[in-house]
This record gives sequence, C-alpha cells and structure tokens, in this order.
Amino acid sequence: MQFGILGETRARHGDGGEVPLGGPARRALLALLLVRPGEVVPTHRLADEMDPTGALSAHALQSQVSRLRSALGAGAAIERAGAGYRIVVDPDDVDASRFERLAGAGRAALADGDAGRALVLLGEALELWRGPALADLPESETARAAAVRLEERRLGALEDRIEAGLRLDGHRTLVPELRELVGRHPLRERLAGLLMRALFAEGGQAEALVVFEETRRRLADELGADPSPELTALHGELLRTDPTPSPAAPPAQLTGFVGRANEVTEVAELLKAVRLVTLLGPGGVGKTRLAVEVAGTGGIEGQLCFVELAPLRDGAGLPHALLGALGLRGNGLQMGGDAKTPVDRLVAALSDRALLLVLDNCEHLVDEVAGLAARLLTTCPRLRVLATSREPLGITGEHLYPVRPLDGDAAVQLFTERAGAVRRGFTADPEVVRRICAALDDLPLAIELAAARSRTLDIDDVAGRLDDLLAVGARGSRTADARHRTLRSVVAWSWDLLSEPEQRAARRFTVFAGGATARSALRVCGTDGETLEALADKSLLEVAGVRYRMLETIRAYGAERLDEAGEGTAVRRAHAQRLLELVRTADPHLRRAEQLEWLPVVAAEHGDLLAALRWAVEETALELLAAAFTYLWVRGASASVAPLAIALLASVGETAPDGLGEEYATCVLLAGAASATGEAGRQVWLRHRTAAGEALAAAWPGDRSGRYPVVLLLWMLRNAGGPDPQGAFALVSSQRECPEPWARAAAHYVSGFGHLGQREAATAEDAFEQALEGFRSLGDRWGIALALDALAGVAGARGERTREAALTDEALELTERLGALEDSADLLVNRGDHLARDDAAEARTAYAKAAALARRAGNSTYLAAALRGLGDVALEEGDLAEAERLYSEALERIDPHWIKSLGPRVRTLIGLGHVSVARSHHAAAREYYRQAAEVAAAVGARVPEVLHMLGLSGKAVESVLGAAATDR
Repeated sequence: MQFGILGETRARHGDGGEVPLGGPARRALLALLLVRPGEVVPTHRLADEMDPTGALSAHALQSQVSRLRSALGAGAAIERAGAGYRIVVDPDDVDASRFERLAGAGRAALADGDAGRALVLLGEALELWRGPALADLPESETARAAAVRLEERRLGALEDRIEAGLRLDGHRTLVPELRELVGRHPLRERLAGLLMRALFAEGGQAEALVVFEETRRRLADELGADPSPELTALHGELLRTDPTPSPAAPPAQLTGFVGRANEVTEVAELLKAVRLVTLLGPGGVGKTRLAVEVAGTGGIEGQLCFVELAPLRDGAGLPHALLGALGLRGNGLQMGGDAKTPVDRLVAALSDRALLLVLDNCEHLVDEVAGLAARLLTTCPRLRVLATSREPLGITGEHLYPVRPLDGDAAVQLFTERAGAVRRGFTADPEVVRRICAALDDLPLAIELAAARSRTLDIDDVAGRLDDLLAVGARGSRTADARHRTLRSVVAWSWDLLSEPEQRAARRFTVFAGGATARSALRVCGTDGETLEALADKSLLEVAGVRYRMLETIRAYGAERLDEAGEGTAVRRAHAQRLLELVRTADPHLRRAEQLEWLPVVAAEHGDLLAALRWAVEETALELLAAAFTYLWVRGASASVAPLAIALLASVGETAPDGLGEEYATCVLLAGAASATGEAGRQVWLRHRTAAGEALAAAWPGDRSGRYPVVLLLWMLRNAGGPDPQGAFALVSSQRECPEPWARAAAHYVSGFGHLGQREAATAEDAFEQALEGFRSLGDRWGIALALDALAGVAGARGERTREAALTDEALELTERLGALEDSADLLVNRGDHLARDDAAEARTAYAKAAALARRAGNSTYLAAALRGLGDVALEEGDLAEAERLYSEALERIDPHWIKSLGPRVRTLIGLGHVSVARSHHAAAREYYRQAAEVAAAVGARVPEVLHMLGLSGKAVESVLGAAATDR
C-alpha cells in the first residue's frame, strides 16, 4: 500500500485503487501517524492536534483508530504502543519519506558530478508533491513543524534540480521557472545565483547583473546584510566575462569515454593539417562520441560549433540549422532582415573567422552537406570541418577517417562500466563479457544496450540470449552491412524486453524530432514519469539537460513500430496539438517583458515545430504558423518555414479558409520570403497577396483586434516596395485606437514615418513617443529599440546631437541584451553617422565595430552600410582611392530588393558621385546622383522627402535633385 501526505492525505492499494479513508478526522489521524512512520505518537498529542478545542475524548480517538484500521485492512498495521499509537509501514511506502530519500540521493549524485543521474532522481522526488505538505492538518503544531521542514527540503531539491539542469546546458528552459521562484523567495541567494548563471548562459549578461543588484538591495533593506561571498564572486565573474553569444557546444556527456585515446589524438592532429575530416563508420560505432572528444581537446585554432543534423528531415533546413547553431538569426529585429540567402549569410559570417564546425550525422543529407561544406571551405579560409557520416561526402579535400569498433579490452571495459552503473557491485567473468562483446561486433551502442540489461538479467542470461539472437550473424565475415544487422538485432532485442507500457511510450516518443521535456513526453506519449525513467535506465532514452532524447538508431526502429501499431496518425496529431499549445502560450509573452525567457523555451522546440508542420492537417498547420510567427521573426527563423508554407498554400488554395483569414495571411507572408524561396516564393506571393491582404484587413478592422499583431507590421514591410504600399501603410496606421496594445504602439510607430515623409517632424516625433510609451508599458525590447532609433533620427535631423546619441545608445543597449548582432551593427552605423559631423575618429571606430558585428552576423547589407560610413570618413579626409574602394565594395554587397537597403544604396551612390566630382568626372557624378534619385523614388514617395528622411546634407540633396532634373 502507498501513502501520501505531500498534499491531501491519501492511501492507495498496490493496483493504484484509492482507499476510502472517510472524513477529515481519520485523514488527520493517518497524516499524524505518517509524519514519522514507525514512531509512537502519544494519544494526548493525537487528540489535541486532531481537535484543538479539546473535545475529542480517548474513547472517540480509539473509535477513529478502529475505523482507520478497518479502512486500511491488511495494507498497514496500526499498533497500540504504551501511551500512544504507531503505524507499521515501510518508510518508502510514504511519499514524504520517499521524497527525502530521493532528494538526498539526488544531492549526493550532484556532489559527485553526475548531473544526469541527479536530474532523474530529483525529478522523481519532486513529482511526488501534489500540493502543500500535510494539507489535512492546517492547525496542527506537529504538522506545521514537519511541513516547514519538508517545504525547505522541497525548495532545496528544486535548487539542486535546477543546478543539475544548468550543468547539462538546460538554461534555455529553466529561466522562467527560476524567475518565478526568485519572485517568491527574493532573499534566497542560491536561487538568485542560479538565475544569474542561467541568464548569462543565454547571453543575458545585463539581466544577470540586474538580478544581483536587486538581490543586493533587498538584502540590505530587509536584513541589513550584504550578499554572500559566493554571490559576490559570481557577480565579479560575470563582469569579467565576454557576454557575446557563443556557438552551440557539443552535447554534454553523461558517461566516461572508453578506449579511443589514440583515435582522438590522431583525428585532432589530422585536423591541424587538413580542413575537412569525415569520421566514417556504421551506426552505433561511436562516431559522434569520438567527434565530441576531438572537439573538446582544445588544440584546434578558433571557436567550436557543434551542429546536430539528425533532426533534419531534408536539406532545405541545413543552412538554417547552421545559422542557429552559430547563434545567428535569419534576419534582424529591425523592420526587415537581410535579403541575402542563408548560405550567403553563412559565408559572410565565417569568411574571416577561425572555427571548427562539427557536422554530426550527415548520411541522410549527404548531397546537401557536401555542397554546403564545399562552398564554405572554398570561401572561408580559416574554417575547418569535422563531419560524421556513414558514407563519404565525396568532395575535394576530404580526408576519411574510418571509425572502427572498440578493441577487445576497451569493449570489455565499456560493458563492465555500463553494467556497474545499473547494478551496484557488478562482477562477471571477463571471458563471458568478452564473448558478449565479440558477438556484438564490439559496437559501443550495442554493448551499452546489452549492458543496460544487467540490471535485471544475470550475465549468463545476457550471453545466452545474445547467442540465440545473433547465431546467424555471428558466422562469416563482418562487413559494415552485417554490423548494421547486428545493431538492429540488439535494438530489437532490447525493445522486446520492454513491458507493453514501455514499448508504447518508446514508439510514441519517436515523433519528437529534437527531444522533449518530461511534460511534453507525458502528454504526447500518454505515459507516466516512472515509464520514462525506466526507458532511460534501459538506454532507450537519454536525459540531456531538462529534456529526454532518443538516439537516431533507436528512433528509426521505434518509428517502424509506431506505424506497425497503427498509432502514427493519432500520435503525430497529438504532437502537433502539443506544439500548438506551446506556441500559443508563448506568443503574447514574446511581445512583453518576458520575451528573453520565452524565446529559448520555444527555440528548444524548433525542430519539433518543423516536424509538426510537415504532418499537421491544414487547419492545424495554419494555426501553428500564425502562433509561431512572432517567435520565427524575432528569432530570425522565418525563412526556415518558407518552403513548408509554400507547400501548405498549394493544398489550401487561393482563398482563406473560414475563420482562419489571419492565419492564411501569415502563411502567405512566410511563403513570400524571397531569400529562402526565390522565384517559387515570389510566384506564390503574387498569386496570394491580394486575398491575404483582404483577409488581414478583415481580421484587423481598427475597432477590434486580430490575434497576431506582429504580422501587421511585417505585412507593411513586405508591401513597402510593392504596388500598394499606401494600402499596407493605411492598414497598420489605422490601428492607433484598436484594443490590442502592441498593435496600437506599432501603428503609432508606422504613422510617424508618414509624418516624416510630409516633413511634419513635430507630429512624427509625437507619434514615435507614443509608440515608445506603448512598447515600454509592455516591456518589449524589440519595439522599444525601434521607437528609440526613430526618435534618434528625428533628433539628428534637428541638430540635437546629444539627444540623438543618447537615444541611439539606449537602443543599442537593448539590441545587445537581445543578442541581435545585426541590429547592433545597424545602430552603430547610425551612431557613426551622428558622430561624423563632429568627430571623424570616433565615427570611424563606430563604423569599424559595426562592420565587425555585421561580418560575424553574416549580414551583407549592414556590412555595406558600415563600409559606406568608412567611405564617408575617407572622403572627408581626402583619401579618394580608399573612399572609392569602400563605396564600391559596399555597393556590391547591398541587396537592391530589401527596403532596409534604401538608405545605404542612396548614400553609397551619392558618395561615389562626390568622389567623381572631386576627380572632375562630372558625367560620372551626374550618373551616380541620377541613380540615387531613381532608388529614392522607388519607394513611391517624392524624392526630396525621402532624402530628407535619410538626414542627408543640403549639398547632397541639391546634387541628387539637380541630376534628377537634368535627366528629365
């Protein structure tokens, strides 16, 4: 029988059926006896705490005891002992006792450095809580003391679990929970420290420092104390560390590395001599683990970026996967993104960067990986690539390194270590172990799966079952194909030994492309925590951070079992619904102060979002795209779904489905991402644009709100260079009085540019101020930065240099906190433009820093803007050759089809015109000025207004207008 006091008092039979305990008196009695199972509780204490009024007589107490005995039956004995009673049960049958045991074991595992095991134990401990401890004894003195102790242990276990997750790189999903805990326990320094570490791990150095300052102030105000030395030391550590986002690190390894020291050295030395090495071998031979160990040697120049390709289902997502692993967005947070292709962005980001790029599991995308690797290696001279694959990439310069099975001694050591991890004190005849490993071809994955069975099988049973299973495959030569058959046989054997609930959970788990949190796994798989833990114990699942994941070899086998069971459609539908719930929940938070916490939560599910979009029915897929739109745009990942949006529209047709007009418009907007889809996307955009615009206008009539306000702003951006820019402008600006606060702020922001175009600077400034107030009230850093940048432009046009610089610096601080390299580069160019009038040296510094950030981000248009600025400085200093070189390079890099390139193109053409004038090449100068006027006119506004909005000097404006007039 199982008992529970972590919440309402409960008793359950072994089959899970609940025991009817009766009224509150009997529940209170049972709870008091279970606080310390087996210890005697005096009758006077039982009577007093069950009824503080003193009305409960000894006879009444005895009666309650008798009734409780009857209710429990043979499940537990309540004994009379001296002047009291005690309950005779195994302490582990009481949830509070079991919680304390598991929490203690989890803390010990954490202290021993085994964060993976700690995470499992602590998760199991915390899942036992169903509510406040001893909830049926609110007035009891004994209960209060016990509850305080248990709640303190619960909070400690939470801290331990969070620390274990952080050690396993789980910061992306832990920040929201940590914020909530720090809010409830603001004086608990360990929680504050964990939150600081989690924020810093995802690039939020500034926010981490704010947490320290808030904690320091509270300690001083409420306790008159200073922060502990540990928290103060952490604060100092964060101040000294570079906050720049780092590329993706290799996955944390939960077990020791066995038997390949020589291979690690050989591959590392090979990588120093050549630039492309492919680790070649069958599944399960240990290619990934060898790559992780090589990457961790630290002997190779530059940074490290580890890219897991297994979740990708086709090559279209390959460039986006690399951009994401490098920490780069597919587009900026400003009103638009670089319209270069993702591959162009990768080339720009890596062109002068020393980096080891590890591409893991290439075999299912070998053609696409080969093409991309060849392009990057050709254009990025400091790049080195380490690939793992079952077949060669087959490109020039590739050096193959075959990964062999373990040698005999190493295989025995691996089996022994893994068996000892699941069975304390494991010992076995080395000859028997060697025979098992030889039967498994010494494949590491097969050995680990077999060793996991030592928990329930004797070593002789393992050997006997493998001999039967592999009798045919053990004879004759051992080719790679035979090893595949061996591994598949071992996976099948491990699978067959699972219970039916475990098999059901395992096959359903295969729908997760990028792993899953326990909560998502429980929902989609229809299982419980014990089953997930059992699958992890048996090596069918791994615990990585706060997520479960499944090795691809096992996942492929399980997917076959899922289809055989006829569950594929239903489980994939449940998976899509779970993703839809998550992104719908996240969407409003991404436009508010919590955006830094929620972005990584959704980003962790990106691979599963793509998978769900592939198999969701039309309605669900449209809803998924719309609900995920804010995340996709802010994260810069909108291009990754463009091919899926095109395919979805082919199925939906050219009319918005009933009730899904806004979702349809969102799909059209994503499908038309030219950089990702090229001509196909352009044709889809032209075919669906009118219907999508009508659907969006119907969803946002001005007096009531649609569901996805960010779509409005991006709709205007996409249409700015189209046939009806005024219609898109009117749609967004008409939302100034709508009920949705983000849409109102965006409407004021957009309308401000309309006033600027009419040279109504004061009215424009008022509109930008209203936008800023709206975005500030929501805490949306993206929107705040947009409005601040616009206000800086107004201030600069009025000659208010100090205010212009201050506003730009504030916006720059926000983009740096968001980790938006492209937008920081854009703002630094603006800063340079502000400074150029008075301080050429400082302007050059700003432009140079912007160029460096743009190169790292792979954004060619922002790089062009920075080069244009450096050209302006060179021109001002009389270095005509350098100015012409910089302007020409800038012009080559600017994408002519993106609205954000308007300013850089016009300014660069004018700069080349000025160079030509200085050289007395007046015909060439007039041609450059004419082209500048032509570009300015392309936005559908009058050229003088456009030039005024760009803040150009009077001389430059006169030159352009003069050339335009001559041309006419």
